[in-house]
Parts: sequence; C-alpha cells; structure tokens
Amino acid sequence: MLQHDVVITGQPDVLLFDDYWKNRTGLFNVLPQHKEMVIESRLVVRTILPSQLRVNFQAGWEQLAQEVKGNLQLFELAQADDIEAEAEINKIAAQALEGGRSVAAAVEFCNEYIFKYFKYIKGITTIETTVDEIIEQKAGVCQDFSHLLLQILRTLHVPARYVSGYICPNKSGMRGEGATHAWVDAWLPGYGWAGIDPTNNVWVTNNHVKLAVGRNFPDCTPVKGAFKGPAKQRLSVYVSVGYEDGNVFEELNNVQMESLQSGPQEEVLEDTRFAVQQQQQQ
Repeated sequence: MLQHDVVITGQPDVLLFDDYWKNRTGLFNVLPQHKEMVIESRLVVRTILPSQLRVNFQAGWEQLAQEVKGNLQLFELAQADDIEAEAEINKIAAQALEGGRSVAAAVEFCNEYIFKYFKYIKGITTIETTVDEIIEQKAGVCQDFSHLLLQILRTLHVPARYVSGYICPNKSGMRGEGATHAWVDAWLPGYGWAGIDPTNNVWVTNNHVKLAVGRNFPDCTPVKGAFKGPAKQRLSVYVSVGYEDGNVFEELNNVQMESLQSGPQEEVLEDTRFAVQQQQQQ
C-alpha cells in the first residue's frame, strides 16, 4: 500500500491498531445526532506478486506438520469447524490425498473440485449461509466457495485463512472483477501463505488486491458497527477501481443488513443495533 486516506462524516478521531490477524483496523464514534454517515476510504496500492505464482509442489505433509507444530496461530487455522456434512467433506479430502499428492497439489485439487462441482449463482446465499447449506445446494458465490474450501483444507490439517479484497478489472473474464471478492490463503510448507481462488480456479497473483484476513468472513468485514436510533436505515457501497493509465471501474451496491431490535430505553424510542457487513456477493 502506497497511500491510505480515510474521510468520515464529522471527522471523528480514529484509533488505529493491528487486530489479532494483523489487519490494520480503525475504531471511531460519531456522537452527535446525524441522519447520514459516509465513510470514504481511498487507497493507492501496487501489487507486487508475479503474474505466475511459483508454488513448491514437492514439499510434503511431514514438513507441514513440523512448521505448524509450536505455531499457535497456524494450529488454530488448521482446525476444522464442526458441521453436519462432515462425511461429505471427508470424502473430498480423501480424494485430494489420492496418488500421494503433495500439500500444494492437494490444495489445488480441492480448489478445482469446488470450481467444477459447485455452480456460481448470485442472490441465492447471504452472509449467514453455512457450509452445510452450500454443500446441500451445490451453489453460491465467492464467500461461500471460500468458506467451503477453508473447511476442506482444515479437515486436511492445512492452515487456511479467509481473505477479503478485490480483483482488478482487466477484462480477463474472471468472476468478481472490480467488486468485493473473497478467496483463501493456504499455508504451504517451504513457501508460506499462498492465495488460491476457488471462484476462478486460479492461484492468486498480481490481479488480486488483499484488504484483510481472518479465520472466517466476520473477522475481516470491510465495515461493521452499531448505532442507536430509528429502525429505518439504508446502506450503499460504492466501489471505484482505477489504473495508472486512467481506466476506471465503478459499481454501486445496496447492502443487506442484519437488524436486531431490543426493548425501549430511556429517551430512546427504539434501540436498533445492526452489523454493517459488506457482502461478498459479486
């Protein structure tokens, strides 16, 4: 990242810190009454990965186990969640190990499996969709495919983390260009974190811009918070991605919000709390 400017309605003080996953995070309050709040985040970035990732396809499982041993965060990211469709996940994981595949080859197999056997369909899932539901309907979008790949890799005890970011719009025909996107970082022995994108069946190179990482999507939402006030609210997200040569991609999305209502409080007609979570639905 070369430059990052943030402008917020009311110009509140922003407390900056690195969270548990080493994401640069800002915390702020807007205390005066207001009917609108705008968060404008402008970044100038330069992607530094090569156009073709040189992954080590020789490193094996024993080397992976040694690298994970004693590293608490890698160990945490290698633990699969408890789900009902565990048998289906185990079946895919067993296929990935056939033929004595290396760690990188097994990761690539799982990525390709999702791309082949799960349909990319917008609008049929939400930020609350579970891995069990994704397996049942065999369809979803980038967020769903990333969560599914995380579950499979962790079943194989491969440390894996969720990545939130963007794909640069370059007319390559990749799904999710220009809009909010999601993929997975897998820990490969002798290499480290390598990005892999099940939505497009590719290793991540210089077309992807990483914003944040975490165990799952809730760890790296672009914006989240709470407010007190009337129940009616609307959130719009405007994304503009431009190149040095002047080409610009622009998109405006209305974002679905989760709203939870509690009982009335003194001098407050209604206490409405919501999590603002920018969906990975593009």
